[in-house]
Amino acid sequence: MTYRYTTKENSIINSAIKILKYRVCESECMSSTKDVKQYCQLAIANEPDEWFCCMFLNNQHQLITFEKLFRGTVDHTNAHPRVILRRVLELNSAALILVHNHPSGSTTPSTSDINITKKLTTLLSEIDVRVLDHLIVTTSTVVSMADLGLLP
Repeated sequence: MTYRYTTKENSIINSAIKILKYRVCESECMSSTKDVKQYCQLAIANEPDEWFCCMFLNNQHQLITFEKLFRGTVDHTNAHPRVILRRVLELNSAALILVHNHPSGSTTPSTSDINITKKLTTLLSEIDVRVLDHLIVTTSTVVSMADLGLLP
């Protein structure tokens, strides 16, 4: 069963997101992995459906924007490389961090998670855009596919 936040809790969470967004956006670069993970966790961990998101970064790894791109179901979402490529070009992004949640609470990357990461990394490398990580977000933790050695 998914926990539903109260109005007061939502207000606190929104304040925390603003603080973390400031830390992530206003720093010279995305140097605090902890802040990035906390920001992503607060942004999508409690969603009842899977969301595939991207953190678009400039050449100095400063955040251009965080976008929820694709909404799925309770256990799956389809990420479309063409849409991600278009947004990368529109935003003139030099790097990105892929992010999606697992409402089930499982932090184990699925075969689909690994495949889309490889596909996007290969596609974007053709235009000199780096995929820095793919984060899997749950209410209890955030797992980095780069830390697991799953980034090509």
